[in-house]
Amino acid sequence: MDILSILGLVLAVLLMLFGVTFSDDLGFVFGNLTNFVNYPSLAITVGGTFAVLMISYSLSNFKNIPSHMKIIFVPFKYDQMSYISSIVEFAKEARIKGLLSLEAKLADVKDEFLRKSLMLVVDSIDAEKVNQILETELQYVEERHMNDIDFYNKGAAFAPAFGMIGTLIGLVNMLQSMSDPDAIGPAMAVALLTTLYGSMLANIFFMPIANKLKLRHEEEMGCKIIVAEGVKAIQAGENPRFIEEKLLLLIQSKKRSKKPKAAKKENEAEKALSTGKVVG
Repeated sequence: MDILSILGLVLAVLLMLFGVTFSDDLGFVFGNLTNFVNYPSLAITVGGTFAVLMISYSLSNFKNIPSHMKIIFVPFKYDQMSYISSIVEFAKEARIKGLLSLEAKLADVKDEFLRKSLMLVVDSIDAEKVNQILETELQYVEERHMNDIDFYNKGAAFAPAFGMIGTLIGLVNMLQSMSDPDAIGPAMAVALLTTLYGSMLANIFFMPIANKLKLRHEEEMGCKIIVAEGVKAIQAGENPRFIEEKLLLLIQSKKRSKKPKAAKKENEAEKALSTGKVVG
């Protein structure tokens, strides 16, 4: 369970409630909550945002919302070092007993992408076709994830826009009823609350979900790339220790910009890989 995501969501809601209900005399006026509930504003902002998303995207994007919530709050742990260890173990097994010996162990592999990728090798599929299949799968995952992330990014853009539309509607109604003081208040409430609802919907719901899904995507893709490169190395019959160094280098290359001091060591590793030697 992602405690940080849950804590952040709860904290954001509590801070909003604090700002609404806290009074200058250091007390809480919970009756203020009713001032921030306006059904026309909700209809314009929330309803309008999801209506435009329905126009822009397919039904599958909406069906995936529950699974996205699970990915955010109860994510699968993608441990890159664990994947490297598994690849190295399969490489050792294949080097000693041959590629066909891997088939007996595939039933215990929980990761579907790893299992299918190794099965391609076990089935003696041509190396070029294996590379093409793996690249196609990675591209498909990339496109699917980007489509899901784009869904929430678009929602984050639509919500404030409908907040502004609601504000304009409220101002027009207010100007039309300037002669009636009783009608000015409700019209002004629509004008202001739609902007508030749009900002809240974008900044508490859509944008955080998009950012977290992007983070989950990077974690998953990092492991899938390790699997793809590892499987191709196994098929090529490379030394297990060489494979391990090669996959570790993939991880290190992503951290290169964050850790400049490690550049020298990584350059040595790259040189060793280019000459076929293992850094001890």
